[in-house]
Amino acid sequence: MIARSYRDAGFEVVYLGLHQTPEQIVNAAVQEDVDLIGLSCHSGAHMYLFTEIIKQLRERGAGDISIIGGGIIPREDIANLKKAGVKEIFLPGTSMDKIIEWTRENVMPVNRV
Repeated sequence: MIARSYRDAGFEVVYLGLHQTPEQIVNAAVQEDVDLIGLSCHSGAHMYLFTEIIKQLRERGAGDISIIGGGIIPREDIANLKKAGVKEIFLPGTSMDKIIEWTRENVMPVNRV
């Protein structure tokens, strides 16, 4: 749903599907030269997964790729995720309009979308 909403809003989307490893996500992001990685986690492994992706991106010289996340993320973890480098966390119930607006204002250079 989120990937489709981004596409419908005019963004180019590369969707990898469910259950990707941090390595697979980072490899695809670097190969596709993306501006943003959107992660969704419902397993409780968000602290490891999100920070591992950020670590691997930095190791590959791609630390400028913005990371956003969503899913079942306890509010008390949000500050630590942001400190680690996650740009924004969108909790359940956040409207797609708000997510797309945030992306346009905070990630996408003017005139790209």
